Amino acid sequence: MDKKWLPLTVTLGVAGVAVVVASVWPDTVEQPPLSQSLCHGALSRETAELIDDGQGGEVSAGAWESKDRTHEHAVLTACHVLRAGQDGAERRGVFKLVVEDTRSAPGAEKGSAPLGAGFTGWALPDRAEVTLPTGCAARMGSTAPYIRASLEVPSQDEERLYRRGEKPPVDPDTATRNNATVMREVATRLAERYGCAD
Repeated sequence: MDKKWLPLTVTLGVAGVAVVVASVWPDTVEQPPLSQSLCHGALSRETAELIDDGQGGEVSAGAWESKDRTHEHAVLTACHVLRAGQDGAERRGVFKLVVEDTRSAPGAEKGSAPLGAGFTGWALPDRAEVTLPTGCAARMGSTAPYIRASLEVPSQDEERLYRRGEKPPVDPDTATRNNATVMREVATRLAERYGCAD
């Protein structure tokens, strides 16, 4: 292994079972101050706060890296962004961000909004996706051609809301714009971090 890559071992508790996994991240990359960033530096707290489930609360995150057991991804990072409950003690998941390598070419979901000039991706009220610039995969230790970041926002899931007879906590157009903003920042920050911006 090239010396510029540093194995990062993280212990992940899944259903009460601790699993030790490893991934690679360049050791020359400076970690942003924890108070200013979430999800391994992919998001600023300010941008992460754009996505809300209508209940408010302070933003925090639980992030881990993992090796996918079925597809053997070289890069697979999942991050759950949380908000504190009213009493500040109980935290609830608000959205999930996954960064992974993939051999699938970027596409778009039906009815989705594009992320804008300079970005390959799309956004909907409950989910979004962006593909990082060419060259990021190699810089992040993958032999796959693409690195994709995907976002899931359960509180905006139309099918779940319909089954429960509930209205979305955030107007769908606003939620789509917020998701697009989050994904643009993820792509920009990760590309800058790994020196692979177009």
